[in-house]
Amino acid sequence: MISVLGSGVAGLCAATSLHEAGFDVQVIAPPDAPVAASSYAGGMLAPFCEGESAPQVIVQRGQLAVHWWSQRVRGVETRGTLVLAAARDQSELTRFSRATQAHDSVIPGDLEPDLQGRFARGLFFRAEAHMDPRDAMAQLRSQLIANGVPFHNDGATGQIVDCRGLAARDQLHDLRPVRGEMLEVIAPDVTLTRTIRLLHPRFPCYIVPRAKGRYMIGATMVESGDARGITARAIMELLSAAYTVHPGFAEAEVIATGAGLRPAFPDNIPALRHDGDRIHLNGLYRHGFLMAPSLADDLVQLLQKGPAYAH
Repeated sequence: MISVLGSGVAGLCAATSLHEAGFDVQVIAPPDAPVAASSYAGGMLAPFCEGESAPQVIVQRGQLAVHWWSQRVRGVETRGTLVLAAARDQSELTRFSRATQAHDSVIPGDLEPDLQGRFARGLFFRAEAHMDPRDAMAQLRSQLIANGVPFHNDGATGQIVDCRGLAARDQLHDLRPVRGEMLEVIAPDVTLTRTIRLLHPRFPCYIVPRAKGRYMIGATMVESGDARGITARAIMELLSAAYTVHPGFAEAEVIATGAGLRPAFPDNIPALRHDGDRIHLNGLYRHGFLMAPSLADDLVQLLQKGPAYAH
């Protein structure tokens, strides 16, 4: 028996891959556990854009994510990522172009008619995708339950795979919180079909389309363990950035806000770690949906080698 602790994106991906590989799995998920940080994610599968600041291992391994998710959940939109900058920030677009790969120079209005005449040029990362993270996690959970994988809080047995995020700081002492904030809006005056990233020297943002005219606008990255709700500053900065992309966001209805604490290791690279008889899958930082599938596959390969390799 393998006991997966936690039911955020790390735990669900681990349990899914383990079950598919033929392991006997259970998920230990306390009913009073805090909302996983992955519930506030943008749901972007954007390995090439992450190459702006992330190491090459994230770019390379993250490319597996689009296929992994597309094979298991509905709603993965493979429409690419469009990167923009205001006229005064064109140097940011040049910098981003040099720091990344697998993009084409485009006229934004050719891809998104609502942006016609607003931006002279942009970068298009056509191999990237997006999805609704909460819907995707709900689908994984439902599939696991339908396949006989139990979810309960009766105690862990057998091999423990710890996917508790920041709750594992009692054992992973170098794990730190990184705060992120987001908004969700309904914007009937805006029609965008793919992820938009707006570059800005102080507060870059991304806009991810979701069903029924909804858009997720995010996200700040703050080195803080403050678990309060979203701040007024973040709301103003995110909405200001969204307005720069399209003035129709000024009339949007704000339907949800959120703030979450992401778990990160000092190098910001998600990893598997051994701690006695326990395996940790943690430190996902801002790469949860991008890197959890790859780490789940690593976990399967490790456990297929036998107990001696899992300690």
